[in-house]
Amino acid sequence: MQSKKSRLDRFLSVKTGTPKGDIRLLLAQKRVQVDGRVATDAQQIIDQFRHITLDGDILQSNTRRYIMLNKPVGVVSATKDDQHTTVLDLLSEYKNGEFYAPDLHIVGRLDLNSSGLLLLTNDGEWSRYLMSPENKVAKVYEVTVEKPISDECIHAFSDGMYFPFEDITTKPATLERMSDCVGRVTLEEGRYHQIKRMFGRFRNPVLKLHRISVGAFYLDNELAAGQAKNLVAVECIKIIKEEF
Repeated sequence: MQSKKSRLDRFLSVKTGTPKGDIRLLLAQKRVQVDGRVATDAQQIIDQFRHITLDGDILQSNTRRYIMLNKPVGVVSATKDDQHTTVLDLLSEYKNGEFYAPDLHIVGRLDLNSSGLLLLTNDGEWSRYLMSPENKVAKVYEVTVEKPISDECIHAFSDGMYFPFEDITTKPATLERMSDCVGRVTLEEGRYHQIKRMFGRFRNPVLKLHRISVGAFYLDNELAAGQAKNLVAVECIKIIKEEF
């Protein structure tokens, strides 16, 4: 999801129907404010979260939204689906109306049969920070498999596995054995059904896959399956700046 950035003159022209050539006059007359300050630069870059007014009338006033959801099994990581309940369907059920917003998007999907931490936002830059392979954001999962986890499997996760169909080798991942059939996997990438396919190499089917954390964001243990909560915008942005 890309951030909606634009030059101020283009934004004003679209919003007001004023020809771009006349926008400079509006600015020279000090009739436009951006975040409470008089704007004079027609080429100023603004995004969807800038508070913009013309003659005191609000042209744009959007709030950054950050939401943590404990995704249940059987719910799809999508904004719309004709067959299954989506994560946005869960958010729209809250009576206070604080969660649902049409511009929310999902930060790192979980498949239908996986559960756990899911982040949603309307901040494209924030989600790109978390999902970009270059930033090496660790994602941690608790995995229950059918058979005991072998030492060979642990070493294979650490070494990386080659998948000929895509002609790729996975990056080294950490597999900790918590009990015979329960492991904790930490990886910095998220290829299609990656964890299930890696255990599948050892003919060990995954029975449960539950995401615990994404970077510095940990699933709140007080959130029951299907429940969500708003995250504090300032704290979310601060964490990203500190990590990167």
